[in-house]
Amino acid sequence: MIVQWLKQLHAQDIETGTDHMSVESVPASDNPNRYFPLLHQSIISVSGPDAGKFLQGQLSCDLKQVDAIGSRLGAHCNIKGHMISLYRVIHADPDTYWLRTDRGLTESSLNALKRYIIFSKAEAKDCSETFAGVGIAGPDAKAIISGLIELNADEPDSVSRMNNTLAVNLPGSRFEIWFPTEESEAVLKHLSAKAAAGSTNDWVLSEIQAGIPDLRPETREGFIPQMTNLQVFEGVSFTKGCYTGQEIVTRLQHRGQLKRPMYRARVISKDVPQPGMIIHAATRDNQGQVLLSAATGTPDEYELLAVMVKDRVEQEQMQLDTPARPTLEILDLPYQLDKRLFESKR
Repeated sequence: MIVQWLKQLHAQDIETGTDHMSVESVPASDNPNRYFPLLHQSIISVSGPDAGKFLQGQLSCDLKQVDAIGSRLGAHCNIKGHMISLYRVIHADPDTYWLRTDRGLTESSLNALKRYIIFSKAEAKDCSETFAGVGIAGPDAKAIISGLIELNADEPDSVSRMNNTLAVNLPGSRFEIWFPTEESEAVLKHLSAKAAAGSTNDWVLSEIQAGIPDLRPETREGFIPQMTNLQVFEGVSFTKGCYTGQEIVTRLQHRGQLKRPMYRARVISKDVPQPGMIIHAATRDNQGQVLLSAATGTPDEYELLAVMVKDRVEQEQMQLDTPARPTLEILDLPYQLDKRLFESKR
């Protein structure tokens, strides 16, 4: 069914990458409202009587909050507390949760879930072919969404449901909507009448500007959740009890000291910053790593999220690991980190 979705996008002169996992080019438009086909993301469904209980014992977020609000960011960690997957966890039905993730991590994420789910009355499956997603942003985003689904909550992370279609409120007055692929023609017809198409790069840029982390295959198992500021979004619970990797994550919070948080930055570079790319300090190499990056529209200019050594950022210029070693300009995040994270507890 996803093939039909791609054909409909191509009919709108929307060009996708060779792997069809990104929107590379869209028709020019001065419409401030945009819709973004989320080809780079996919849905894993976890369903069954034990679905909530199973995920509560695996993910870093509190599933009770997901049930109450509708969605949360949440990480699946290995036993060392490093993230192997980073999801938006969505409560789709009483016994069903959708885990929205980067499409490049779908297979490995699903395999990790299946290793643990065998003793639960629950099933995990890849819904990449079943559901399609679109991000929506702009001054009329709420009204545009309301033409597809009735919105019954306004706060970030809240979810509105209608049949098999879900809309999630995101920071920055943005939304993402997930719907059965057989409904994609009607959805696209509605959206294209109200908004202009946007590229994957521009959607990722909006995520970066909101300070929202995500993983890619290159950064899998690279970070403990707090390194990506996941606690800001209540994507880490320190009160819910045990989950895989919980001991390491909680120890950092209560007994350790966070030395590598996530920063937002800008860089002028002839080389595109890639996820996993190393960042150096002026006097010390290997002092950080790129999480996400996106072009800003200004030639050779990119914004990025990167996990870097806090002491080096505060004392030296940070440089991208390219032949030119361009300097990063540190930008403000739209939230504040708890200063106690950076204090020694010993």
